Amino acid sequence: MKISKSEVEKIAHLARLEIEDSQKEKMVEQLGNILQYIDKLKDANIDGVRLSSGAAIMNNVLREDVVEASPGPCVTLANAPDRDDDFYVVPRVVK
Repeated sequence: MKISKSEVEKIAHLARLEIEDSQKEKMVEQLGNILQYIDKLKDANIDGVRLSSGAAIMNNVLREDVVEASPGPCVTLANAPDRDDDFYVVPRVVK
């Protein structure tokens, strides 16, 4: 698969990269070589190859939501360095 100079410019723009004009031709060649290699992988014979691992065979494992009572501010604020009633006190960040 061929890639054009304008496609390299578009990819660089999307990636927020600045590429000098002298580097663009080199990038066209390098990305073209990568895409040719990927095209070769499409032709690989994978008949009889069993899927061994990966995200394709994973199941989403979720736990049931269980409503529990809150432990309350005494427990949740027990290790707070500074507190004001039922609230954390933190240093001011914005002036």
